[in-house]
Amino acid sequence: MKITIVCVGKIKEKFYTDAVAEYKKRLGRYCSLEIAEVSDEKTKEDAGECENAMVKDREGERILKKIRDDGYVIALAIDGVSLDSVELSEKIAGLGVHGTSHIYFVIGGSLGLSDAVLHRADVKLSFSRMTFPHQLMRVILLEQIYRSYRIMNHEPYHK
Repeated sequence: MKITIVCVGKIKEKFYTDAVAEYKKRLGRYCSLEIAEVSDEKTKEDAGECENAMVKDREGERILKKIRDDGYVIALAIDGVSLDSVELSEKIAGLGVHGTSHIYFVIGGSLGLSDAVLHRADVKLSFSRMTFPHQLMRVILLEQIYRSYRIMNHEPYHK
């Protein structure tokens, strides 16, 4: 299985890059993992709805260019379905059993994801109704993907 995390922005903080590197290393024995970063748009603090929508649309165009037509897309969105770790593991395993060879997880920028990206998504997944920095969300997502593979392989994982 190939998993690509498409995300807006780069990680600058060393503690986040170290965590991402650790999970990439751990996941190497379970799947082929790629992280595809797209550049974020600068937004003004006092930007209106129209300007924010244009920012999301520009970021969304960049995101969609990273996604192949035959990929299964899971967009991280506050209003998405909530799964526990076992359910996420079952989802990933089920996709593999049914012939999906490439899963894309998409993490938006500070304003979220464009309508075009949400429309392209096969499923919207919510980790919480809270908002997290996209750098931290990348680490949380990687940890949950790693945990999913541990569960799938009946290996111990921290509860």
